[in-house]
Amino acid sequence: MTTEHAVRESWYDRADREASGMEAVMVAGETPAPEMAARAALVALHRSGHEPDDFGALLHSDSYHQGPDGWSAPHYVLRRTLARPITALEVRLGCLGMIASLEMAAHRLIADRGKDAVLLTAGDNFSAPLVDRWRASRMFLLADGGAAAVVSRRGGFARVLAFGTVSNPGMEELHRGGEVLFPPGITVGRSLNFEERSDYWRRQWAEGNAPPMGHFGECVAEAAERTLAEAGISMEKVTRVCHTGFARGSLEAMFLDPLEIDADRGLWDFTRGVGHAGAADPFIGLEHLWTSGQVAPGDHVLLIGSAPGMEAGCAVVEIVAPYEPGSHGRGSHESESHESEGRESEGRELRSHEFQNENHEPGNHEPENGGR
Repeated sequence: MTTEHAVRESWYDRADREASGMEAVMVAGETPAPEMAARAALVALHRSGHEPDDFGALLHSDSYHQGPDGWSAPHYVLRRTLARPITALEVRLGCLGMIASLEMAAHRLIADRGKDAVLLTAGDNFSAPLVDRWRASRMFLLADGGAAAVVSRRGGFARVLAFGTVSNPGMEELHRGGEVLFPPGITVGRSLNFEERSDYWRRQWAEGNAPPMGHFGECVAEAAERTLAEAGISMEKVTRVCHTGFARGSLEAMFLDPLEIDADRGLWDFTRGVGHAGAADPFIGLEHLWTSGQVAPGDHVLLIGSAPGMEAGCAVVEIVAPYEPGSHGRGSHESESHESEGRESEGRELRSHEFQNENHEPGNHEPENGGR
């Protein structure tokens, strides 16, 4: 859905639209978040060539409510995809969840040699009644979407070289504001609204009470520096950066400037038409770069994201195989699989990933609930 359409409907302020630089946002209407994750997973599984019995776990990430309380979204995704009696975990690290899941998957594959793959999924739908995607935050527009990745020790299209995170728990209050911890806001009808929490700290500042101090960009810079050093490359060797789908000003302040890169090395031209789809963002970006041929074997890509807490995390991957529509499995990339055997990074390779957007390309499509 275009932001211009949202302005005409009085959902989005024109001044905020012009300041953000955002052109469109993915809107899924009534499609459940776990369903989008499952659909993405089916594509990733097909591309990977793995069989269901190859998997030892499923890790599902989300930022907002998935369905009924007391119910398991990860096991819904598991039933719709692998349908095997393996563990299915929910990773709640906000928009950093899928990068954190990648690290957890690598640890599992290194520690447990019984299975060769782990399935990662993510999904969020912010079309819920208590969410106003257009005004919840000036830092981003909340987008609906799902993503999936297969992490395999056999090989794949991208080799995971390193990952790492840096947090500043002293900034935890910034995302809490003056909101009480109990009862949880959602149980009393409180909406998801980051601007209200920012307004709280502005009032506190005006009254002489300093908010938690710190600069998230420092977490981003430190996480990237550590991870690139572990991968054995410098930022100059990174071809592209897959980042969170923030508005232009926030993207520059929190990611581009700390990394000392321009928007062209990031994904601004793409993300400005997608929005911020929670934990799926970096993998949506990587899928876009790979399938569109913007990265090729030998290129290095930095995946980076953020989470309340505050925490920044990233992963460095090396593209080892080009995208070949219609091909999948070890038959098409078998040489890369053999070359990776015996490497320190064995067991930490992405096989494939996809995001659910076949019917939700940015445009003027209006869902039944008007995108609210």
